[in-house]
Amino acid sequence: MIAFEFTTDIEIRFADIDAYGHVNNAIFFTYLETARIKLFQQYFGGFLDTSLTFLVVRAECDYRLPVTLNDRLQITIQIEQLRHSSFTFSYRLHNGEGKDYATAGTVMVCYDPVASRPVAIPAEIREIFAQTAPSSAQK
Repeated sequence: MIAFEFTTDIEIRFADIDAYGHVNNAIFFTYLETARIKLFQQYFGGFLDTSLTFLVVRAECDYRLPVTLNDRLQITIQIEQLRHSSFTFSYRLHNGEGKDYATAGTVMVCYDPVASRPVAIPAEIREIFAQTAPSSAQK
């Protein structure tokens, strides 16, 4: 596993709660997207203004405990695999104090919409993912 890690807080909104009183399972994927966007903005802001995109080509989530409106929620993202044009993120949804709500994963592809094809991950991104980064909590 590559050492890169990023942790951020996730706000739980009342609208996220379903009839059972906990966060609806589909919302977990929105939370993953929110954490990814925060990561991309912090580390790859310059790439977000280019035609280069990062597509989710696979997403999965294993639910362990329900999340309620009053729970604290953080997501920690790690890079699990780095290939030529794709990378795999693993996610841990937790409260920051040892309680794990879910684990998840996404496979991301670096994609050039002008050429309509996957392209090599830029060297700058590879370098960031290869760094040993302490968990960087974002509010």
